[in-house]
Amino acid sequence: MLQVCLNGVRRRSESRRVPVTPEELAVEAARAVAAGAEDVHLHPKGADGVDSLEPRAVGEAVGAVRAAVPAGVRVGVTTGAWAVPDPGRRVELIRSWTVLPDHASVNWHEEGAEAVADVLLARGIGIEAGVWSGTDGARRFRAWPRAHRVLRVLAEVTDTDPVTAADTATALVRELEDRPAAPLLLHGEDGGAWAVLRAAAGLGLDTRIGLEDVLTSPDGSDARDNAHLVRFARKVLDEHRARWRP
Repeated sequence: MLQVCLNGVRRRSESRRVPVTPEELAVEAARAVAAGAEDVHLHPKGADGVDSLEPRAVGEAVGAVRAAVPAGVRVGVTTGAWAVPDPGRRVELIRSWTVLPDHASVNWHEEGAEAVADVLLARGIGIEAGVWSGTDGARRFRAWPRAHRVLRVLAEVTDTDPVTAADTATALVRELEDRPAAPLLLHGEDGGAWAVLRAAAGLGLDTRIGLEDVLTSPDGSDARDNAHLVRFARKVLDEHRARWRP
């Protein structure tokens, strides 16, 4: 499975191509799915362009994207602590969502991850359990009594060195080998994004790409949009599949 991550915490100042408004997210999602993405992850933004968990921001972003992509394409959001540092407030906001995403990512090294995950389960929202390299996220996730109920584990390689990122990815996958049964989505960021995507292809794992993770194509040129990145990723995945086809 190839997921597109449309924008992340990035602001327009980083790249004018980063979608911010619900309308921009919808256009980018539709193009990315047409290019080969099978799942969508996005960060709803407030009027200031900063990540928001407010019901209106979440509802407008999810609603616009859901209407723009084919039925069956899941749409997910972040619950990152950078948007709302107080765990109790994060839980309150999720309880107040009126338009529910199909899934939401929970970073397991963040304070309050367990409480956030519990309220998502209570609302019927799938959980992407975010486990970052270089953190105690894997240990904390395994210790959570309801770890077996997540939709998938989102293994994020924070090593941005293209030379070492693949090795860091392999180490993170090994760290998660004894996780409760759940699909593993492996991805990197910035300089390490393409190396980790190739590592995921080699390991037969789900992965993702998009302007949240990287602003450049494999050749180092600026990405035109999310669909541009998805097409490159699809080519890598298809080439690997063809190489190992019996």
